Amino acid sequence: MKITILTLFPEMLAGPFDHSIIKRAREDGKLTIEYVHIRDFGIGTHKMADDKPYGGGVGMVLRADVVIPAIQKSKCSSACNEKIFLMDAGGEKFTQKIAQDLSILDHLILICGHYEGVDERVVEYIDGKISIGDYILTGGELPAMVITDAVCRLIPGILGKDDSSKEESFSEGLLEYPHYTRPEIFDEKKVPEILLSGNHSKINEWRKEQQINRTKKIRPDLLS
Repeated sequence: MKITILTLFPEMLAGPFDHSIIKRAREDGKLTIEYVHIRDFGIGTHKMADDKPYGGGVGMVLRADVVIPAIQKSKCSSACNEKIFLMDAGGEKFTQKIAQDLSILDHLILICGHYEGVDERVVEYIDGKISIGDYILTGGELPAMVITDAVCRLIPGILGKDDSSKEESFSEGLLEYPHYTRPEIFDEKKVPEILLSGNHSKINEWRKEQQINRTKKIRPDLLS
């Protein structure tokens, strides 16, 4: 899979993907992450990428005649399973289901908005807008990092055991069950006996019950 991130600040993105699981996936050739500097497509000597909004108002807006050429340059040169999304607080809220859908693509393009936003005419060239939550950030780089991380770990073979991602929170619409490891007793708190029983059928029942109870308590909205 290839992920291309269009940004005004490519230096912000280099570090997070140079470690751990994603680093190994890139080294193994299972994943390619590319950064495209939007300002390379800027206007004039100073490579201007933004301008004042028509109608007045504070802030600046990324220009369509800069962002759209950057998109077109980044797209697959031949037919491929490709999607393009703008990072936008007004977009569809990112979920595990969306991450799963994006993980089967050949190519994912993420556009990092900045300033007051992006010229609305860019919308005709994308497949949608994505938000990672109901709050405002200074730019789209952090959301692009979050989405990239969530999508990459779902690509078959990247986690090592494909079942790992199937048992996580939200994968079945429920929060994940609690985990325990050694020592068996710590600070007078003992690992639940059922996990020491070796009865995998009963352990699975206990885990499902824990998922439901935890979801009821913390995220009852998911059960609806």
